[in-house]
Amino acid sequence: MTQEQLKHYEEIISRFSSPHIAVIGDIVADHYVYGKPLKLSREAPVLVVRHDGEAILPGSAGNTILNLAALGCRVTPVSRLGVDAAGETLLDIFQEKKISTDFIEKTRDFPTTTKMRILAGDDHTSKQQVIRIDKEVLGPFPEAIERRILDHIEALKDTVDAFIISDYGYDLISPGILKTLKEVAKNHFTVVDSRYRIRAFAGAHVMTPNQSEAQRAAGRNIDSETDLRTVGEELLASLDLEALIITMGNRGMALFEKGGETTRIPIAGSNEIIDVTGAGDTVASVLTLAKVCGASYRDAAHLANFSGGIVVMKPGAATLSPDELLTFIRSELITHGPDHS
Repeated sequence: MTQEQLKHYEEIISRFSSPHIAVIGDIVADHYVYGKPLKLSREAPVLVVRHDGEAILPGSAGNTILNLAALGCRVTPVSRLGVDAAGETLLDIFQEKKISTDFIEKTRDFPTTTKMRILAGDDHTSKQQVIRIDKEVLGPFPEAIERRILDHIEALKDTVDAFIISDYGYDLISPGILKTLKEVAKNHFTVVDSRYRIRAFAGAHVMTPNQSEAQRAAGRNIDSETDLRTVGEELLASLDLEALIITMGNRGMALFEKGGETTRIPIAGSNEIIDVTGAGDTVASVLTLAKVCGASYRDAAHLANFSGGIVVMKPGAATLSPDELLTFIRSELITHGPDHS
């Protein structure tokens, strides 16, 4: 990376506050329970953990929403939450951060999808996850909810700069909503982050699967750089995408562009990763935001990679600010010199 490239990145990041992005997808309540391990239970061969505290944070699509807001842009969520304590907590968090909740439906008969993580560790040490308990709420949701979601998409499609579809498999995106989103993607920049059904979103502009998601969609493993290129080029062509990014943890990422070359991007920062939770949400957020701010796919991918390098060094689903991103990029230039992209 040269000083000229650094200046270009700085210009792109300086425009992060301008766009308006809609995020459509499954908002999950990430419920963290923290404690200190005390002993083995006499009732069963399990660890007894003393409760020290807990927190509920937006996860899945909620993390994508928080990432965009932390980067300074205007973000509008389109989703649903239950009428319950977890849902109310998430709504309060969004409202405190000036994120509109007008297009989040509240459902009495369908509680908020929740992932409870029990984390234990001694004082002054990093707490490790002991067990995760999921309360999954699957559809199909009532037709009235689907109609309102469709109305929200219609209302937003000519006012936003991009759509991010954050599909975690909890059935918010019904067949009818999927059909509408595919139509919207014909005329509006759309980025898809889907865990289980990448092929269903063919025709979007960009997809950002991780390695396991790409392997599942392609029906073959990625065991070498040759496999990576084969899988990436096949998905790019068969899904009719402008670009595809496959993320691979401490092996970095690969960008495939329609009619262009493959760009292999090594991991940014340390490869001593603390927590990959939510890193894919950050990649999708920064890629989308950078692209609508005028970046090429290659530059947007590099900025997304830098951002991923920041959040994997933080515990849980994390966000970053534009200042953090700029500081990190400048440190990469100092550390690796002008030849490091």
